[in-house]
Amino acid sequence: MLNSLPKSSGRMSVSQSCSQGTIKQHSSRGLERLLQSFLFFILFYLYLWLYVDLRLIYHGAGVITNFPVFYKGWTFFLPFLSYPGGPVEYLSAFLSQLFYYSWAGALVVTVQAWLLSVCIDYLLKAANLRRIRWICFVLPILLLVLYSRYTYYFSTTTALLTALLISCLYVKMTLSRTTTLSYLITFLFLSVILYYLAGGAFLLFAVVCAIYELIFRLRWKMSLFCLLSAAVIPYIVGLLVFRVSIIDAFCNSLPFSWKILYYEARKREVTTVYLLYLLLPLTLFVFGLLQILGKRLHSAKKRAGRKSGKKHRNKSSNLLLKIFSRYRRSPKLKWAVESLLLLAIAGSVVFFSRNDNLRTRFKVDYYAYHKMWPDLLTTARRYPTDPFIAHAVNRALYHVGRLGYDMFSWPQHPNYLFLSDKKYKWTYWQIFDVFLDLGVVNMAENALTECLEGLGDRPMVLQRLALLNMVKGNLGTAKIYLSVLSKTLFHADWAKHYLDLLETNPDLSTDKYIQHLRSLCLDKDCPIYTLFKERTLSWLLERNGQNRMAFEYLMAWYMLNKHLGKLVQNLERLQDFDYPELPTHYEEAALIYIYGTGKSLNLSGYLSSPQKRRQIEDFSRIISSYGGNKQAASKELSKKFCNTYLFYYVYGSSGANK
Repeated sequence: MLNSLPKSSGRMSVSQSCSQGTIKQHSSRGLERLLQSFLFFILFYLYLWLYVDLRLIYHGAGVITNFPVFYKGWTFFLPFLSYPGGPVEYLSAFLSQLFYYSWAGALVVTVQAWLLSVCIDYLLKAANLRRIRWICFVLPILLLVLYSRYTYYFSTTTALLTALLISCLYVKMTLSRTTTLSYLITFLFLSVILYYLAGGAFLLFAVVCAIYELIFRLRWKMSLFCLLSAAVIPYIVGLLVFRVSIIDAFCNSLPFSWKILYYEARKREVTTVYLLYLLLPLTLFVFGLLQILGKRLHSAKKRAGRKSGKKHRNKSSNLLLKIFSRYRRSPKLKWAVESLLLLAIAGSVVFFSRNDNLRTRFKVDYYAYHKMWPDLLTTARRYPTDPFIAHAVNRALYHVGRLGYDMFSWPQHPNYLFLSDKKYKWTYWQIFDVFLDLGVVNMAENALTECLEGLGDRPMVLQRLALLNMVKGNLGTAKIYLSVLSKTLFHADWAKHYLDLLETNPDLSTDKYIQHLRSLCLDKDCPIYTLFKERTLSWLLERNGQNRMAFEYLMAWYMLNKHLGKLVQNLERLQDFDYPELPTHYEEAALIYIYGTGKSLNLSGYLSSPQKRRQIEDFSRIISSYGGNKQAASKELSKKFCNTYLFYYVYGSSGANK
């Protein structure tokens, strides 16, 4: 008996050492996965913060029409409790407001992506699909695709996350259950809670649970119950209890809801959202079946191997096995290769899915709205031929005092000044600030009202409407908009300032900006903005001869439409604005008029530079060298004159080198 003790003790020590080694190995792998995930999501966050810049999505640029508003107080909160999916919509609306600060919005989206990844990882682990746990990074990568293309589906992805969290909770709670009744009670309890919180996203939960029960737990009756509940619970809770429509009962919060598909502008990249929802159920279903099939094939091969008693391996397969074995035995090498592969795949997907033109348009519109003119002009150089960007460039050039000097250094078209073509009929967002700057407040109000109908009561729209009504003296209406704004998160101080000012000084005589706008306002009706041309600009100058923007836009309109006779008639107005010199493009247009008509012209006391005269002579000489063929001479002329009005007048284009 005494002799047997050391042997037993020795066997126990070997067993303990093996167990400790396994624990250390699992601990090391867990640490490596944690480090890999940390690196991925740090880069995820930096990309959203520094490149995508989520404040642009908050701004919307008139492109994102479904960004939610959020107001403080019970009046706004309580309606969200009255229908399935309302709580998640309320939470999404609140968290979306943090997009106002790019760093905060990026943090919110990164946390959401990380939670999605954790949920997928947990469910795959519970299904014993550890080898494909890399799929947990696919959902965050798809989110990057959505944000790289400047779409808003945060509410939909929040509903998805809620469904996955409840799915994980279901798996966790049923691990220790032993009776069918306990499974049913757990499932029904979580289903009702999830359906109330996230609406139609409950359908995803029901499908995931059905697949999990059928393939991984082999309980086909429970699986069938899960599928049946997907039809019964929305009908009972949605239609009979909350009395919502049958469409909302089943589809609210899902990517194929009418709230998304009914509006053309909201359907951008919706296919990617479908992939987000289908990824987990398809993964569980396909790899679950493959797992079952693999086990059966392995058993069949094992039995066949026992009968034959032989193993056939060629040299090439042995070499591959050796390489793979070394790769598996080196945790650091494996971690480095997998991490680099993950980052390479994510980077490639993001690179090929990004939309730089749309990003530039969003940035330009954001800078225009916030009057950040130098930043606007710097950004616009990337895609200057976009009509909306070119329109914003003209406004920026005016505000930095360079419209008459640098206008034709950029691509121009007669429609760019006011986006007056019929195809821009519904682009109210891009035009209302131009009307406001000029002093055409009725047209600005019309454009803002259309924005209010199409984009919702966004704080930026309400702020402009409040301002316009204060300018027009409609103080009652202005107070309504200001009261609503005072309940927002980021415009409340501005609204409260004007509410206080209206109490102490109803005429707003101390507000210089409002008094300035009042001095510009027309006292007559204007044509609708698609007909906004010479007549309205002339009326603005008659109303206030010091309206510099109306003058410069009138001169720009004359040049763009090649009405040089009318332009030279208005050169005498230059002295009303104390121009120190004749703006470059005005001088070029005047010289073209002189050379074309042979008339002498008084430049209202301004001197014409000999350089400009030599320029027009050089231009004519080059065309003559090509036998008067303008098209043949265009390439050479473009190199020297593309930034001049002379080139635009002849060829109808400009700024070719931008």
